[in-house]
Amino acid sequence: MYEFALNLHRRLASEGDLVWSPYSVASALGLVAAGARGRTYDELARALGAAPGELGLAEAAALGEAEIAVANTLWLREGLPIEEAYDRAVRAFPGAAVHNADFAGDAERVRQTINAEVAKATRELIRDLLPGGSVDEFTTAVIVNALYLKAAWLHTFAERGTVPAPFHAPGGRRRVPTMRRTGRMPYAEAGGWRMVTLAAAGGVVADVLLGPDGGELSPGLLRQLYGAARSVKVDLSLPRFRVESQASLSAPLGALGVATAFTDDADFSGMTPRPVRIDRVEHKAVLDVDERGFEGAAATAVMMVPAGMDMSRPVEFHADRPFLVVVRHPATEAVYFLARITEP
Repeated sequence: MYEFALNLHRRLASEGDLVWSPYSVASALGLVAAGARGRTYDELARALGAAPGELGLAEAAALGEAEIAVANTLWLREGLPIEEAYDRAVRAFPGAAVHNADFAGDAERVRQTINAEVAKATRELIRDLLPGGSVDEFTTAVIVNALYLKAAWLHTFAERGTVPAPFHAPGGRRRVPTMRRTGRMPYAEAGGWRMVTLAAAGGVVADVLLGPDGGELSPGLLRQLYGAARSVKVDLSLPRFRVESQASLSAPLGALGVATAFTDDADFSGMTPRPVRIDRVEHKAVLDVDERGFEGAAATAVMMVPAGMDMSRPVEFHADRPFLVVVRHPATEAVYFLARITEP
């Protein structure tokens, strides 16, 4: 999953804080790919870097001492025929469930129900995954992954050691609460990057990476760092932080090569005999790191609609502030009237 994670990461917002879950997105796309065929499947598998069954999703959902919850749910339009093999494939995913949904009769209630289920699965850390208007009477299916993970550091930071320290942000230097710990931990250097790895419960680790200005972390370089890591004594200082992000992934996935699934040429015949395509992909994530460990949650939703229909959304244009009006004749460029409206 390293290749998928870094390849998609490069295509997300390049400025400001960002957090997202490659595991959650890969799980949702894995559910989609299970019903895809032909070029549609090939593009999804190529973007993921492997067939969905080779990503270790089920194994990564069983961590022992770490607290983890994974839900993979399929919300199907009432009356939509579903292939039996696809139903079995979905139910093989961790935390799987299949629901009928009255998209035609009460799409808003379905949206609220999905959001409530995601909030419950993520211990209320992810709310309102599906924004208003994202589910309507044309929606055919919604595929959702929700992830919650909480793990304690094997060697915690002393809370009394957390003090304000300088942090050199793009907007200038400022002081932020910074944790400190000295001890032996995996450390590596490669390609101008430095890495320290913190061990947590359940076999989970957190890599902290410092790179050169403008440096890009490639999958190959990341593997090189992992291979070079050796246990050394490290004086570590790490800001305590909480970060939240929300993103629409349709365009980034398109840049990664997932194109056919969003068009009328999409082939999801392994899911249903009816022609469907992906309409949009929504994602939200939060990560909280402190002296004791970390807590994170994420959710991904893939909305599907009938293929062959004009599902484009209108551009919003609300003249709710002063505006101009030009009445003209394009052929002669005559302007008959030009008006500025400030108090209609």
